[in-house]
Amino acid sequence: MPDSAPSTFIIPDRLTIPTIAKRRAASGPLNAGVAAAADVEAFKGRTQHLHKPPAKRWCHRLTDETKARKGSSLKEAARFLETEGLISLGGGLPSSEYCPVEEMTFTVPKVFSTGVVSDETDVITAGKRDLARGVSMFDVETAFQYGQGHGAAQLLRWMVEHTELVHDPPYRDWSCTMTVGSTSAFDMAMRMFTKPGGWILSEEYTFSAMTETAAPMGVRVAAVAMDENGMLPDALDRLLFTWDETVRGGPKPFIVFTVPTGQNPTGWTQPLQRRRGIYAVAQKHDLYILEDEPYYFLQMQPYAGPEAPAVPPPTSHEEFLKSLVPSYLSLDTDGRVMRMDSFSKVIAPGSRVGWITASEEICQRYRTHADLSTQGPSGVSQLMLFKLLEEQWGHCGYLDWLIHIRMEYTTRRNVILDACERYLPKDVVSWNPPAAGMFLWLSVDYKKHPDYRRKSLEDMEDEIFHKIIQYKTLLMKGSWFCPEEGAKPDALFLRATYAAASRDKIQEGIKRLGEAVKDSFGITAEVNGSS
Repeated sequence: MPDSAPSTFIIPDRLTIPTIAKRRAASGPLNAGVAAAADVEAFKGRTQHLHKPPAKRWCHRLTDETKARKGSSLKEAARFLETEGLISLGGGLPSSEYCPVEEMTFTVPKVFSTGVVSDETDVITAGKRDLARGVSMFDVETAFQYGQGHGAAQLLRWMVEHTELVHDPPYRDWSCTMTVGSTSAFDMAMRMFTKPGGWILSEEYTFSAMTETAAPMGVRVAAVAMDENGMLPDALDRLLFTWDETVRGGPKPFIVFTVPTGQNPTGWTQPLQRRRGIYAVAQKHDLYILEDEPYYFLQMQPYAGPEAPAVPPPTSHEEFLKSLVPSYLSLDTDGRVMRMDSFSKVIAPGSRVGWITASEEICQRYRTHADLSTQGPSGVSQLMLFKLLEEQWGHCGYLDWLIHIRMEYTTRRNVILDACERYLPKDVVSWNPPAAGMFLWLSVDYKKHPDYRRKSLEDMEDEIFHKIIQYKTLLMKGSWFCPEEGAKPDALFLRATYAAASRDKIQEGIKRLGEAVKDSFGITAEVNGSS
């Protein structure tokens, strides 16, 4: 075809909320009973992604354990349960007659347009046999039974649509499968990709549970330098380029774990250009990225200063979605990202329900692990989330809730920053206003401590930590978040959170912190210029 000839293939527009309704109407009702299989391709739409390239294959990177897993033969047989007129004498499913729960009821706030949440409430009820009665697509009888490792098709469809709506992955064969939260997802990924004696990569300060999960597997973490914009691409490239297997005692790593938004513990967020830089290094060294994003929707309004008026919320769903820093998943043209999503920070951590998005090759392997280990997430949690997200709020209502959460966390962030400005000795303690998440990373200039010449950095950190406790408040030591075993930090940090304490207690806690630091450093009120 000559270059000037018009193309006969029209690239579909990006998914919108109205498009979801049209797609569902065209596909007909979702028939999903006990342990139903899930057709993720149908949930995505059958033509929406045909113009995109397929994902890179990762079978050469998978461990012997994950290659050896063949899945559950009994769960494979569950697909026949949907056969019309079938009498099942094969499965080991207990009778729903002996499930004592006849009905489940819970109360949620009403959500109005673009982030407005009312004091009024709605009562949500799930009955035992709503599916048979035609009341709902999901009920107690179905949800409380055994299910598939990918989770219930009814809720998984919502997750797939949400992922496409927010991230629109730029390759063809992406897929989703449910998790029992992101810590479990990380544990599963380690089993799929790493071996004892191996290494993975992460920020020089990182989520401590990640390191503690990897360590018993014999997997070590190499720290990559960071700044207030997160992991540094040049530092990642240099670390890999100069990797010495003899010195490190292990092969060059190919897994990089990152929390790009509101990072734990620093609260720092990688801007788009930084993410593109990291992704380019991943392509250069053929890395696989584990994108852990529990704080993605806790991106906040800009901080304008202690006396500045509050920045108003987004005025539409479109404005809200455009305001989010694009995810690694949305940049992933190769299929080299496993994104881990979670409800823990926006609905409830005790739900233990999340999901991963990755290529179908990786999701299929993940499902195989889950079928013979964690199985699917709690059916009780899945049913509650389905009733809330699918039937009560829908995609619009969930975005409204997320805008509400954004504004609430913006207020909390502003409270702690204003308290820091008022109570902390700024010649000793400094910070960068977080743009997302739950954490404030405080840098303490330990060289101004009176014992600087006589004590080690570790001892000074411990002394300051216990001094803060004496003043009846608690922050976390920065050294607890150093991932590389044996590495000695050359800076002193403290992690504070503004997520759970009431606003008056946030202010009082920071006031006590300031008093403790002044006491430890021998700073008087007159010298500091504040009381």
